Amino acid sequence: MSRAAPAAPDPADLGARPGEPNALPEPPRDVSNEKRFAVRNALGAIQSLVVLGGSSDIGAAIAERLVPGGCRHVVLAGRRPEAMEVVAERLRAAGAEVAVTAWDATDIAGHADAVKAAWDALPGGGDVDAVVLAAGVLGDQPHLEDDPGAAAELVTANYAGPVSTLLHVSQRLREQGHGSIVVLSSVAGERVRRSNFVYGSSKAGLDGFAQGLGDALVGTGVNVVVVRPGFVHSAMTEGKEAPPLSTTPAAVADAVAGALASGRDTVWVPGTFRWVMAGFRHLPRPVWRRLSARM
Repeated sequence: MSRAAPAAPDPADLGARPGEPNALPEPPRDVSNEKRFAVRNALGAIQSLVVLGGSSDIGAAIAERLVPGGCRHVVLAGRRPEAMEVVAERLRAAGAEVAVTAWDATDIAGHADAVKAAWDALPGGGDVDAVVLAAGVLGDQPHLEDDPGAAAELVTANYAGPVSTLLHVSQRLREQGHGSIVVLSSVAGERVRRSNFVYGSSKAGLDGFAQGLGDALVGTGVNVVVVRPGFVHSAMTEGKEAPPLSTTPAAVADAVAGALASGRDTVWVPGTFRWVMAGFRHLPRPVWRRLSARM
């Protein structure tokens, strides 16, 4: 009767390690993702950034806040290339490589191409670590009530357009396996006031969408940061009377940088609004109606 051939010795029994004589062949290594940048750098800083609304005061302030911390690759996307170039020059002076691309929140049919163009334009290539949605329209409440078409356009710019764009963004970040989405919401969406209910309702919708998107992305390596500032001194609010607890683009940028570093998913600017709005949220409607009429 023939005898079975002896089994090959286990390399571990021979004291052999992969790459040494008698070692078993190493399994093939998947290198499909090796050209991608790791999420952030060794210190946890954002390295690459896309700002949707690249000429906005808050979007520009966030980019200017992140560049000194290690963000060296920036794309500014928006409707006003000349205004974005002014921001781009400041960022380049601070040490960043910057590209400018087109994006219009109201051009929903063009969002897929606009997001692709922003990714393709990223200086140095690779992955995008963070995307900031900083575009928005305040509008004039009496005019919006008189012109329903203008009201619908504002809601498209503040809500429907961002929903479409951020779904395209989230798909790309999921493919990467990492990234942060920063959404500029507003305390105006926490409890809508009579004096700006069209704008406030659009921000309420955006805030709810951003929270739901963040929940949908849990476990994918992608997170969503919802930022709720109060009145911000900016070009959008110029000429309007500032209420108590008003803030600045630089303060919002500091809060965003802190949230990205700490992993927080909700930011109030200033932080006092967290407690103020917790109280306002639960007021009976007749009480809120009378109180908010004086705001």
